[in-house]
Amino acid sequence: MLRSPSRFVRGWITAAVVGSVLVGCGATDEPAGDKAKPAAKTEVTVEPIKAATQLTDTNGVKISLEKEPERIVCLFALCDDILTELDIVPAATNSTLLAHPDFLGEERAKDVAVIPGGFIAPEVEAILSHKPDLVIGLEDTHGKLAPALKGATTFWPMQPETWEDSVGYLRDAASLTGRTAEGEKAEKAFRTKLAAAEKAPSDKTALIIYGSDENFGVATPEGDVAASLLPKIARYPWKSRGVEGSYSLEEILAQGVDVLFVETMSFGDADGKLSEKLAENPLWGKIPAVKNGDVHEVNSEVWAKGRGTRSLSLVLDEATAAL
Repeated sequence: MLRSPSRFVRGWITAAVVGSVLVGCGATDEPAGDKAKPAAKTEVTVEPIKAATQLTDTNGVKISLEKEPERIVCLFALCDDILTELDIVPAATNSTLLAHPDFLGEERAKDVAVIPGGFIAPEVEAILSHKPDLVIGLEDTHGKLAPALKGATTFWPMQPETWEDSVGYLRDAASLTGRTAEGEKAEKAFRTKLAAAEKAPSDKTALIIYGSDENFGVATPEGDVAASLLPKIARYPWKSRGVEGSYSLEEILAQGVDVLFVETMSFGDADGKLSEKLAENPLWGKIPAVKNGDVHEVNSEVWAKGRGTRSLSLVLDEATAAL
């Protein structure tokens, strides 16, 4: 059963998507809307950011620090994205996003310690061994670590669902770290790029899917940060169906998808591209995007996990070029 991407990182939930998605089962009766409502124009003006050691973040969580944090441990990629935008290198991470050439790059990323235990169960002792002033994690996944970290450090649970959430977290982090100028600059650059892209939206129908094999999911704007950008630059008629169902391949065919963005997730020894595995299904080849060679395998570290303004700028670059 498909869980909302806002509740779990898609790299770990895809294995739970029922295989019947490909044969038309598991979908609700709700159609994918014929026309998406026009998205509001992006405001380019950036409000000043004020430094603070206490604040209520964009999701209503109260954060209180004794001083500006110097050692920050990242438990998910949005943290790495934000810190890179603020010109801060984390004390440790469990994401591979930093190795991307538009972040630290492979060589510099090797100098950042990796937290053992993986994304789902990072080891508390390893986290604390880095003597962090602040630990940033995904609320629904890492919130369970809060009791073990209490008293030793400050834990900041984030739960981004849209690009606006990500911008809000960037501003909050800039405030807490005193990197206000860097935060304003990063926000301005992203807003400017998004505003420019939405001035000339494509009339093509786009779709982002993710998965590791024939069990795939559809990224929807209500809970997927990258997907929240797409209605601004293309026709994107996909709406969240919560935890009770996803889209069947027949429904995707009915929408006449012109451009497909595919995020291949890795599980254990699994290899190969999701698009290649889906090609074994005869329905796949009937999708216009597949017929016309407009299927784009994208970097899942950036598109699915990054979620910050630097990652989203890369998503915009790649999406607008394809559209």
